[in-house]
Amino acid sequence: MNRNTVRWLLGLALVSVIGLAVAWRDRFDVAALQTWVESAGSAAPLVFIALYAAATVLFLPGSVITLAGGVLFGPIWGTLWSLTGATLGAALAFLIARYLGGDWIARRAGPRLSRLNDGVAAEGWRFIAFVRLVPLFPFNLLNYALGLTRIAFLPYVLASALFMLPGALAFTWLGYAGREALSGGEGTVRAILIALALVTSMAFLPRWIRKFRAKPMPDVEELKRQLDAGEELLVLDVRGASEFTGEGGHISGALNLALEDLPKRMAELEDYKQSTIRLVCRTDRRSAQAAQLLTAAGFSDAQPVRGGMTAWLAKGWPSTQ
Repeated sequence: MNRNTVRWLLGLALVSVIGLAVAWRDRFDVAALQTWVESAGSAAPLVFIALYAAATVLFLPGSVITLAGGVLFGPIWGTLWSLTGATLGAALAFLIARYLGGDWIARRAGPRLSRLNDGVAAEGWRFIAFVRLVPLFPFNLLNYALGLTRIAFLPYVLASALFMLPGALAFTWLGYAGREALSGGEGTVRAILIALALVTSMAFLPRWIRKFRAKPMPDVEELKRQLDAGEELLVLDVRGASEFTGEGGHISGALNLALEDLPKRMAELEDYKQSTIRLVCRTDRRSAQAAQLLTAAGFSDAQPVRGGMTAWLAKGWPSTQ
């Protein structure tokens, strides 16, 4: 039996088990989890972690288990066990996807998918941080999808564990607060307030992580200093040809490639993928869009210059027509 056949069989088996798990997901609730885990006695944490990891692989809702962790183990141990189970499950799903489909995707990926893959790999742990803190995609599906990219396994696991922590802590506290409210414990009000504060703070994380990912935009003074020092960099002017050669002129040595032509002419810049690229337009709006396109295509250091040619000319620095 060759390797491809083994992969197909394993893939079919996995899909079948996922289908069964999803069909029975109505039976998967906090009460059922509590019964299963409490019946394990001293091995309860290990059973909980194993259930969380299996649920992650089988597309069962992780939020239910995290809430159950707060009910069963309290806010501290519940967070630790939930995070351990979620990280283990995310790692397993990643490895399964990479084994079953990584090579196939690499061989058949078109130019657009290859550029996206390069961009994800170039971002590395920053991309993992962003998608873990900003839930743009379902958690379980994302674990498999990331296994099909070129992100290295160890940074994926470490970044996942670190940046899943805020969500695990918030939902665990929420489960713990619910338990305290039902039992009428003395710390009910405090537990509820902490849970609400943690959940509310999650709403501000997307804005914070976007700022964290963004590199500071260089200005024309920094660009002039780099050029005068003879540093190796490409000045890419993304204005149209008429603006580039018009009255305002352009920075000497700049390459002109209009923003609207950039997606279909990306291959012309392949040699600059690991180089410093500074993007210029009349201000910085079009150059910011170009920077996003280049970063998504795997260029490591493509940044717009704040103020563009308007700021450059305001300094009285020379330009070429």
